[in-house]
Amino acid sequence: MDIILPILLGLVISAVGVALPGLLNMTAAKISLNDGRSRAIVFALGATVIVFIQTYIAVTFAKFINSNPGVINLLQEIGLGIFAVLTLYFLFFAKKPPVKKEAAEVVVVNSRTSRFFLGALLSALNFFPIPYYVFISVTLSTYSYFFFDHLFVLLFVAGVTMGSFAMFYVYIVFFKKIKQKTDFFMTNMNYIIGTITGLISIVTLIRILRNL
Repeated sequence: MDIILPILLGLVISAVGVALPGLLNMTAAKISLNDGRSRAIVFALGATVIVFIQTYIAVTFAKFINSNPGVINLLQEIGLGIFAVLTLYFLFFAKKPPVKKEAAEVVVVNSRTSRFFLGALLSALNFFPIPYYVFISVTLSTYSYFFFDHLFVLLFVAGVTMGSFAMFYVYIVFFKKIKQKTDFFMTNMNYIIGTITGLISIVTLIRILRNL
């Protein structure tokens, strides 16, 4: 088996998921600015430990779903409805988010251990990775790009973990340089999310129609 494919998939998919400004990467950037790069890296390590666990749980759940075609069809139909509603909401109804001059405030703690557990806590409160990696792994498996054998799963999860940490590190090191771009993303977040969910809705609808 090609060991490069699962690692590369994990790296690319996690980078896409973490690239947009969010609580974890913006908090990592804030810690870097206020307390130094080393403590921000410790925070990122705590966050990526939870990402590893969440991704493994997601892929395990996806394996069960993949072995039950009826469940896949039902989830596709439910997902189509959810993504269609989200697309309409973010493109036409959601209020434009204000751009803050500074990153979101974080809890003030000084020790590196506290930073590690803060990263783990905030990451654990973020449930987005689980449905995200379930959807990705099931979808890729239908095109024979993802396999649910033990080694492939471990390599994929390792790739996701490395990719997530790499994106946190980008925010930690280059936040000042990319701040204007993050402001742009924050200002246009609704349109970006609406476009992404719209594309997912179209792809899901095509898949459902092909299975009829």
